[in-house]
Amino acid sequence: MRRQTMSEQTFLVLTVLAEGPLHGYGIVRAVSELSDEQVVLRVGTLYGVLDRLSADGLVGLDREEVHNGRLRRYYRLTEDGMTALSREAAHRAETAQVATQRLRARGFRPAPGGGA
Repeated sequence: MRRQTMSEQTFLVLTVLAEGPLHGYGIVRAVSELSDEQVVLRVGTLYGVLDRLSADGLVGLDREEVHNGRLRRYYRLTEDGMTALSREAAHRAETAQVATQRLRARGFRPAPGGGA
């Protein structure tokens, strides 16, 4: 069976939820910070990702709170979500290691913070 690739947005959303439940705006902020501002989720995009992840059983609704008269929904990573994130993180780490090895074999040294 062929492994399905996880999008960068999905990977980042699952990664920030691995720390604990967050509401939508908190997820947007955390993804932006984690990606060094390279991935900036729009609200519509975020909720599309969350809807798909929820349908796949990777994310669930943790709780709802009223804040300044507005309803905030907090999302959490499920057990299946933790498993999927763990597998994807391992795959990405293996792929990065192969890339680094191939670059080093050609005499190129990765930039600081580039891993391996």
